[in-house]
Amino acid sequence: MANLQTFERDAYQQVKADLHRKILDRLDLEKLGRTAGDTARDEVLSLIRNTVNSEAVPLSFAERERLAQEILNEIFGLGPLEPLLKDPTISDILVNRYDRVYVERSGKLEPTGLSFKDDAHLMQIIDRIVSRVGRRVDESSPMVDARLADGSRVNAIIPPLAIDGPCLSIRRFGHDPITARNMLTNKSLTEPMLELLGAMVKGRLNLLISGGTGAGKTTVLNVLSGYIPNSERIVTIEDAAELQMKQEHVVRLETRPPNIEGKGAVRQRQLVINSLRMRPDRIIVGEVRGEEAFDMLQAMNTGHEGSMTTVHANSQRDALGRVESMFSMANVNMPERAARTQIASAIHAVIQVARLADGTRKVTAISELTGVEGDIISMQDIFVFERKGIDESGRVRGAFRATGIRPKFADRLATAGCRLQSSIFDSRMEV
Repeated sequence: MANLQTFERDAYQQVKADLHRKILDRLDLEKLGRTAGDTARDEVLSLIRNTVNSEAVPLSFAERERLAQEILNEIFGLGPLEPLLKDPTISDILVNRYDRVYVERSGKLEPTGLSFKDDAHLMQIIDRIVSRVGRRVDESSPMVDARLADGSRVNAIIPPLAIDGPCLSIRRFGHDPITARNMLTNKSLTEPMLELLGAMVKGRLNLLISGGTGAGKTTVLNVLSGYIPNSERIVTIEDAAELQMKQEHVVRLETRPPNIEGKGAVRQRQLVINSLRMRPDRIIVGEVRGEEAFDMLQAMNTGHEGSMTTVHANSQRDALGRVESMFSMANVNMPERAARTQIASAIHAVIQVARLADGTRKVTAISELTGVEGDIISMQDIFVFERKGIDESGRVRGAFRATGIRPKFADRLATAGCRLQSSIFDSRMEV
């Protein structure tokens, strides 16, 4: 049965490829390039339908329409990926190889049944994606990060590094970015937690957002950036641009990979150093991964307060450990205690986010850095999410609660005009 399905799929892909070739032969591509987008699509769709109907292929009317739409997607879009990109419920598209395509919905992975014709077809789509943002992927440069027009993040890796053929991963951000209200509705945090986070941003505290892959770090960073006043100048620095700033005064910077000769690369550290000469009020680094952490912390300590970044880590303590490791990558000859003092004075709070076993994403802790005691950076939790097991439907049970500790930075927020009710820190209050 499986062999029959494979045969039918291969036969269908071959019919589609043959028709695609015939249609391209009949198209006047130069004239098409001068035609308005919608008009061009309508003209091509009409040509496709006429060509499909003139061919002696054993397909029903519905199958012919589907074939026409797929060929249209091949010409104007990203082929088999187009219907997935139009589905707002999909957060990740994962192509393990040309005939194995998975998606993530509501935090759960599921197969799609879609496939490309072969490795060459998948490579053609990958080339189309990366060429639109001026990047390339080939045997000499077999890994690439790129983005789609809607801001979705793309990673592609091809042979010889990918053993089973080209591999494509798309992290989607959608046309309508998640808002603070959405996070409350999804129970990712509570009103008191959001009130505190908003005050921390308005009060120009330096924030580190920590979490694992797919936990929602960038989403939280986007939401928090919405609290930055429109009058401030923001410089964003990313490997692949995905932040969605709503302010008017924003300068967006993006790293550049090396060219075919291995030259011309621009790393995040260079962009962070350059951003200091651009008179920023705040610097936002999409994610710190290396030696740029040193320059980011220096900026936080020297007048660029209210800056934010994210880091991959499974806990607040691990996040500080990672920042310390990246600090040392800058080859700065500094004792461990001095480095930890720099970190503790630069970062005011760590916001930990996690994707739980049931696929939900939550802010699991908001923790304040209070200084260095001995050789350890001291930290205290302000809010935490306490897990209490899993219910019959497989959902994670738990509750947000305040720890009862009033953060030391509360007075600083008050002087900045961000007064918080002391009751939100009361551990006896239901949050």
